[in-house]
Amino acid sequence: MIRRFFIRLNNIVTRCRRRRRVAPERLLLLGPHCLQLHSCDRKVTDDLDQCARCGGCRVSEMLDLCHEYGIRGHLVGGGRRALAKVRQPDVTAVIAVACEKELCEGIMAAFPKPVLAVSNECPNGPCRDTTVDIAAVRAAILELLDPAQSVSSG
Repeated sequence: MIRRFFIRLNNIVTRCRRRRRVAPERLLLLGPHCLQLHSCDRKVTDDLDQCARCGGCRVSEMLDLCHEYGIRGHLVGGGRRALAKVRQPDVTAVIAVACEKELCEGIMAAFPKPVLAVSNECPNGPCRDTTVDIAAVRAAILELLDPAQSVSSG
């Protein structure tokens, strides 16, 4: 409950007080490797474009969002790898998808960069074949993306 409150508070502060609109190439969509089906033979943690787009998990939809809005996206297998991506100097803002525990740790570690957090769902238990509400991810992207520099047509 405390983690959920912290994430909501962070998102409110990011939306209202730290509001920043960024160019697509400076926005990072970061997700956990557990969004990919564990049975998939393609490992897309280094390159989302390796996704077979079979529709079995949310990775192809995340990839679609990256292409649609011209942002970069990565799946990572842990906090250190996530933080390395976030700390790149050309990243100005982050959309983070993860479990509440990882989101709380990531938000604090990424400060002062603004992070909009979207909690994933764990129907098969933690860290295994998780899912996420793609509409919530899209909404977060649109909140941080500078509409004057967006590549999307709508």
